Amino acid sequence: MHRINIDMTLIAPCGMNCGICRAYMRDKNKCPGCNSPDLNKPKYCLVCKIKNCEELKETSANYCFSCKGFPCARLKQLDKRYRTKYGMSMIDNLKKIKETGIDSFMMLENEKWSCEKCGDIICVHTWKCTRCGYQVKEQ
Repeated sequence: MHRINIDMTLIAPCGMNCGICRAYMRDKNKCPGCNSPDLNKPKYCLVCKIKNCEELKETSANYCFSCKGFPCARLKQLDKRYRTKYGMSMIDNLKKIKETGIDSFMMLENEKWSCEKCGDIICVHTWKCTRCGYQVKEQ
């Protein structure tokens, strides 16, 4: 069975896995992910307060967990929205990366977001497989 292999460069500073984002997976006006150059990014990504955070730019890890204010109010707000609407926590993702390292986190992400029917990617926003349409859970 085909299995996904999401690249670690698709993990945004806030802990979002851009590889499972609807904007990254769509064919038209595809977002290249938070860590890519700004070309073709949606406006909301270009003006993201977390991605453009001055304190984050001063850290070496390039993830919000390395910031002295972690988790900041902006990240808490984003995390609450994603936990409530999509069942995913960016803060939990960041804690896992900090505790186990990015390689271990990526192994878990690739397993978690692989469709059990065909092995393709499950979208965090719809909880559906991008290839076969398998619905992982009800929204």
